Amino acid sequence: MEIVTVATPSLGDRTYVLIDGDSAAFIDPQRDIDRIESLLEERHLKLQTVFETHVHNDYVTGGLELSRRHKCTYVLSEADDITFEHTGANPGDIFGVGTLLVIVIPTPGHTPTHLSYSVSQRGETVAVFTGGSMLFGTVGRTDLIGDAATDELTRAQFRSVHRLADELPPDVAVYPTHGLGSFCSSASPSGTDSSTIADERRTNVALKTSDEDTFVEKLLGGLADYPRYYAYMAPINRSGPAPVDLTLPAEVDPVEIRRRIHAGQWVVDLRARTAFARGHLAGTVNLAVSDSFATYLGWTIAWATPVTLVGDTSDEVAEAQRQMVRIGIDRPAGAASGGLDTWAAGGDIRSYRTATFADLVALHEGDTVQGDIPGDGIVVLDVRRSDERAAGHLIDSVHIPLHDLVTRMAEVADRTVWVHCASGYRAALAASLLDRGGVQVVAVDDDWAAAVENGTITVTKS
Repeated sequence: MEIVTVATPSLGDRTYVLIDGDSAAFIDPQRDIDRIESLLEERHLKLQTVFETHVHNDYVTGGLELSRRHKCTYVLSEADDITFEHTGANPGDIFGVGTLLVIVIPTPGHTPTHLSYSVSQRGETVAVFTGGSMLFGTVGRTDLIGDAATDELTRAQFRSVHRLADELPPDVAVYPTHGLGSFCSSASPSGTDSSTIADERRTNVALKTSDEDTFVEKLLGGLADYPRYYAYMAPINRSGPAPVDLTLPAEVDPVEIRRRIHAGQWVVDLRARTAFARGHLAGTVNLAVSDSFATYLGWTIAWATPVTLVGDTSDEVAEAQRQMVRIGIDRPAGAASGGLDTWAAGGDIRSYRTATFADLVALHEGDTVQGDIPGDGIVVLDVRRSDERAAGHLIDSVHIPLHDLVTRMAEVADRTVWVHCASGYRAALAASLLDRGGVQVVAVDDDWAAAVENGTITVTKS
C-alpha cells in the first residue's frame, strides 16, 4: 500500500492517491485533473474509485470528470442532494481498492453528510482520510452551511472527532483534506505535516476539550471571515461541474483591453506588485500570480464579472487560469502577454508610490509617539480581516476589509490613502482598486509582524 499526496497550496488543500499494486483511488480530487492523470500514466495505474469526503465549499471538484473519463466508481454520501450518477455511501459500507478495504465512517460536522474513510490492510486499520473533520490539531469549520445549522454542526463535529479517536487504533495515520492554509479550517493547524490518531489525542482542540459546550463556545468564538466565493462552490459541486478546459484564452489587443476596462470588466495584471506600482495601464487590477491569487480574486471580485489576464509571459497566464478553474471561474474572457509595452500600447500609464511602515512613522517627524498616525491630509487604510484587526492595529487607522473595499471606497476616496495589510500582497490589490477609482494612493509594501516586533510601529488592540 502507498498513499501519495497531491498538494494544492493555493487553497490549502490536499488530494490523496491510495495505491495498491496497479489499482488506485483518489480522495477529494481538485478540478485540474491533468496533475492526477499524469500520475496515473507515470505509475501505470488503473483508477478504480474516486471518493469524496463531502460536497466541498472551497473548491470545484474534479471527481465527476475523473469518474466519467476513467469509467470508475464515484462515491459520495447517500444522503447528499446531488443530481448526477454516483454511488451512494452509507455508514459501514466497504469498498475495495486492490486488496485494501475502504470503510465508510460518518463524521458530520464540517457538513451535515460528511464522511471519513478508514483503510484496512490485511485486517489492520492503517490510515483514515478525514476530509474536513479531524484536521492537524484542529477541525473543519462548521459555519459554511448557514447560521441556523452552525450550533448543531459544531456539536456534531465534536462528537465525530471523538468518535474517530475512540474507534481507531492510536497508530493510524491521519490524512485531512483541509487545514494547511484552507479557510475551511476553524483555526490555525498544529504546524505538523503528518499525524496519527495518538498525535491528535495530544494536540487536537476537540480532543483536548472534554466538554461539548466549552468546545462549541471556543470554536465559534475563533471563526474568522471566509472567502465570498465559497457560496458558489457547493451548488456547482452538487449539480455536477463541467469538464475543465485549460487551453489558453484568446489573445486580446490593446484597444480591446481598454474597451473592457471602460466597460467595468476586470483586467488583472499578473506582474509583481512593485513592477505594477512603477507603471501600469490605468484601470487594471494588480494580483500577482502566487499561492494567494485565486483566493483573493474570488473573494474580491463580483461573481461572474469577466476577467482578462495580462502579464509578462504566457506561463503567468496559464498558472492564473489554472487557479481560477479550481474556484469555478471556468474561462478567462481573454489574455495578453509580452509585457506592459505590448498590451498597454497607446494607453494611459500610471504609477503610485510604495512605502514601508517606517515611512508612515516618518509622517510625524519629531513626534515620539510612533502609533500616532495618520497625519493631516491622509488616511491609513487597514485591509486585513476583522480577526487580524482585533489582534492589533494602528491607532486612528480606518478598517475596511479587502473584500468590502469595492463597495466602500467612498469612505476614503477624498483623501490620500496609505493602504496596508500584513505582507503587502492584499495592500497591492487594494491600492490598484483605489487607483482604478481615481484615488491618490500609497501602497505599504512591508511586513506587519516584523514591524511590530522590531518596534517600528506600535499597535493597539480591540
